[in-house]
Amino acid sequence: MPLVFAGVCSHAPGITGRAAQADAAVRDNFYAALDGMRVALEASKPDALVVIAAEHFANFFMDNMPSFAIGMADTYRGPIEDPGWLAIDKVTVPGDRALSERLIQLVMERSDVAYAQEWLFDHGIMVPLHFLTPRFDLPVVPVNINCQGPPLIPLKRCYEFGRALRRACEQAPERVAVIGTGGISHWPCTPDSGKINERWDREFLERFLNNRREQLLAYKDEETWREAGQGGFEIRTFIAIAGAVENCTGELWYYAPIPIFAVGCTIAVMNVRPTA
Repeated sequence: MPLVFAGVCSHAPGITGRAAQADAAVRDNFYAALDGMRVALEASKPDALVVIAAEHFANFFMDNMPSFAIGMADTYRGPIEDPGWLAIDKVTVPGDRALSERLIQLVMERSDVAYAQEWLFDHGIMVPLHFLTPRFDLPVVPVNINCQGPPLIPLKRCYEFGRALRRACEQAPERVAVIGTGGISHWPCTPDSGKINERWDREFLERFLNNRREQLLAYKDEETWREAGQGGFEIRTFIAIAGAVENCTGELWYYAPIPIFAVGCTIAVMNVRPTA
């Protein structure tokens, strides 16, 4: 079945946890755009949602850090963080073990990937699900790209992983949607938290939305760290989405630097088929 939906969005914990501290008009516009993404996702009538995220040492640490991992469980629990801090209650999120296993096997034909039968969701997945699947009733297949523990996977491998995932999804009988979630520029857990490089973000988004593969893959981690912070390494999730919709472009539905959320808040939807 062809891929039915693809997009990207931010996942910073402040988006929910510090909502009351944000400028109300800016926050509400952002939330409205997230709700628009929910409506579009629901309209695509997916049987499952693949979430490509960057997790934050919730399940994987430096003693065992896969470059790529896919969840393979019937259910998942989250958030791992304090619900009072994140402002999201603990819930059980349905998975689809059979679909996960088939996707893993197909992805393995073109890309190395680890898998996990147990997975605790942190804010990297729970914040997007809170807005996009508020009833937590859509089966989720979680995907993690290591964006925090160097050595980091080369960007070209992320693009190729996205291509492999697209091929796997299109060989499944289910209607599959996919979102990538991450940065863009941010400096979490540092004295620079709240700093946002809007110029760098907009340049990256221009490359991403036009799916300019060579320009996307031209970023060097040293440059990204300097210009976009260690949180900028999460461009890998966006690049995987670009690979999953190769030759397709997209639309920016929202972007604004919101310092109290500590990130340039982003929502974009990609075409899943090339336009004429």
